[in-house]
Amino acid sequence: MAVIQVQEASDARLADYRDLTDVALRRQLEPEGGLYMAEGAKVIARALEAGHHPRSILVSERWLESVQGLVNPVVPIFVAPTAVLEAVTGYDVHRGALAAMRRPALVPVADVVRDARLVVVLEGIVDHTNVGAIFRSAAGLGADAVLAAPTCADPLYRRSVKVSMGTVFQVPWTRIEHWPAGLEELRREGFTVAALALSDEATDLRDFVAEGHEKVALLLGAEGDGLSHGALTVADRIITMPMAGGVDSLNVAAASAVAVWALKGR
Repeated sequence: MAVIQVQEASDARLADYRDLTDVALRRQLEPEGGLYMAEGAKVIARALEAGHHPRSILVSERWLESVQGLVNPVVPIFVAPTAVLEAVTGYDVHRGALAAMRRPALVPVADVVRDARLVVVLEGIVDHTNVGAIFRSAAGLGADAVLAAPTCADPLYRRSVKVSMGTVFQVPWTRIEHWPAGLEELRREGFTVAALALSDEATDLRDFVAEGHEKVALLLGAEGDGLSHGALTVADRIITMPMAGGVDSLNVAAASAVAVWALKGR
């Protein structure tokens, strides 16, 4: 096992972990696809189970044992004091372990949805916490796949991965390259594209579920502005969840959980 003790934050071997923004991570290994960060032994394990490959791992001494048995012996494991980890990354590494993972290539939409019946589609959701929470709901409540518009935040960003508890590796996902025109491909695959939005013409979610659609693509929009006019125009149906107490809507992650639960039980 390539366990390497590191005592200085300036060590050149830790360059993958040093104050890198998401954009910088994407460019680290071009054209192979860049890097992403997996934080915590459980998340790292799920990434490896999904077939992703680490370039290296950075841990504090306390967490070394939790990752040693996870990776191939040729993968370097850098062990550093907690203070060094924080100095390198620029934040408090709560779970004591980071892995610089090679970003896998995205697969075509048709391949992701081929055997799916319920797909969650995300447009303009820029909060990484919400993206991660939606993936966790999709995994826990049984959605078959997630598709992200070009305007959606990166599901493999560190915060998204962490909030999802690694379920971003469990749920098949990819990006829709052309938006919103790419929704037409879902129609060709037999999906009813249902946009969750506030509208006087919207169908109650319960009534939509009762209609018994065989395949549904649930379209969710940005936290503040909701879905774009273009996406709403392309959608087959607009659906809504009746609210009480003078509240007009739920947080998008909470709404995704309610809608997926209802649609999965149809």
